[in-house]
Amino acid sequence: MRRYILLINIILLFSIKIFCQNQYDVQCEDTCSHIHGIDLSHYQGKVFWETVGDNTKMAYVYLKATEGGNRVDDKFEDNIFMAHRYGLKVGSYHFYRPLAEQQKQLDNFTSQCRPGEQDIIPMIDIENKQGLSNEDFCDSLFKFLGMVEKVYHQKPLIYTFANFYDHTLLGKIDDYKLMIAQYTKREPVLADGRDFMMWQYTGKGRINGINSFVDKSRFMGHHGLREIRFRH
Repeated sequence: MRRYILLINIILLFSIKIFCQNQYDVQCEDTCSHIHGIDLSHYQGKVFWETVGDNTKMAYVYLKATEGGNRVDDKFEDNIFMAHRYGLKVGSYHFYRPLAEQQKQLDNFTSQCRPGEQDIIPMIDIENKQGLSNEDFCDSLFKFLGMVEKVYHQKPLIYTFANFYDHTLLGKIDDYKLMIAQYTKREPVLADGRDFMMWQYTGKGRINGINSFVDKSRFMGHHGLREIRFRH
């Protein structure tokens, strides 16, 4: 009886292991034909780019460059060099802090996001209001977005969560291309029904060459890389 129970437990554990592996192995990019990519920061630690580069399903990468007025991602320089070396289309992003002085944030970002190193347009990560009213927050944000556009001669891509867009940015950034984050199997639908370019569908993706979870995104519908190409 003991041997029988032991055998059942071994079979059960093996089945759970196989199920978990399949959960990681069968991912969105394995089951659709959209263009996929990732975004990375120091949170992912050391990235084995030669392995990531061999994964041809990842066409682009957005790398965190800066945050607020003085934070620089300490993996940015290595990541941007290696991402180029192994063939990914590369863009840089800034995590926006509404209470930080806009000029300091711009100076911080432009010190890292150098046009000659960009394949795709800069991205601004917008996730919270830091206690500001909607009106004050939007005044701060739009001033900063205008400053970024003036420097790079093109509008940046806006990254935000679906709920944040619906409650804070609805109808206010129609002139900007969007990457919408929503970690569900269901494609996002924004409250105003507007079209958006990219969907970040998981914050717990797996990819060969990165030992931790990674954010994954894909283009929607007919959209593609040509639409976010950095104009030099």
